[in-house]
Amino acid sequence: MKQPDEAEATASFSFDDTPLARELADLSARRRVLESADVKMSGRTRVLTVSNQKGGVGKTTTAVNIAAAMASVGARVLVIDLDPQGNASTALGVPHTADIPSVYDVLIDEFPLADIVQTSPESPNLLCAPSTIHLAGAEIELVSQVAREHRLRTALDEYLAAVEERIDFVIIDCPPSLGLLTINAFTAASELLIPIQCEYYALEGLSQLLGTVRMIQKHLNPALHLSTILLTMYDGRTRLAQQVAEEVREHFAGEVLDSVIPRSVRVSEAPSFGQTVIAYDGQSAGAVAYREAAVEIIRRDGQSVVRAADENNSGEES
Repeated sequence: MKQPDEAEATASFSFDDTPLARELADLSARRRVLESADVKMSGRTRVLTVSNQKGGVGKTTTAVNIAAAMASVGARVLVIDLDPQGNASTALGVPHTADIPSVYDVLIDEFPLADIVQTSPESPNLLCAPSTIHLAGAEIELVSQVAREHRLRTALDEYLAAVEERIDFVIIDCPPSLGLLTINAFTAASELLIPIQCEYYALEGLSQLLGTVRMIQKHLNPALHLSTILLTMYDGRTRLAQQVAEEVREHFAGEVLDSVIPRSVRVSEAPSFGQTVIAYDGQSAGAVAYREAAVEIIRRDGQSVVRAADENNSGEES
């Protein structure tokens, strides 16, 4: 039997047929779609709180990168960092040392929100209300405060009423717990965005979180609703990630975004440079995925979910 010579072997192999080539081609096509995407703002301010009591699911990463991606397509976005670790402030390149006015001063000493808001060096459209280490003690100090669950909402309402340029989105990054800081975020927001890691135990604790949401709806903020679930740290090569994605989509068909966030070295590296992945490497797979998710959230007005919730509530009452 005749063996193929080296030229024939080379001719039979094509780089275009490799998985890497197909992945790069797909990424290029997605970039082109994003470049031509027509994105229009709703004309009102949407307030989203990003929360999941389970740690390590990409909560802060999602908050800052979605915000940066929205700003990159023309939205004016305010990120409120309610996590005492201050990771969102770091990722947005905003100073948050102990002597800088922060969300702590707004919640405890009733500082106007406008006095602490800073502009991120990434974009004039990207604003941040930073967290400092003082926020770690706010949970205890809030207990004795008047209207302790409404402190953030009151400050945010006053800020939005007075600001000269309309804010299109407010994104609140919560701590990984269900204390008074998170309750303040839930009371101030109308939409809940939950990042879910595509790994085992992904849905662990979610029922408790949704139970808290129902309690907030009943007693503090009837407008709050789960509008968005974003699958993060997705590795399509593993059967487990595919199963988790299928299970989440089965339970929350209307809330899960089509966009998924892959595991990405660039996404992990960006915060160490004080940047979001949008600024650090905007053409990377992680950045493209967050930009796709941001466009999807902007296009989802959120009203359909509110109407559906209202219809369900009216059905239960009757």
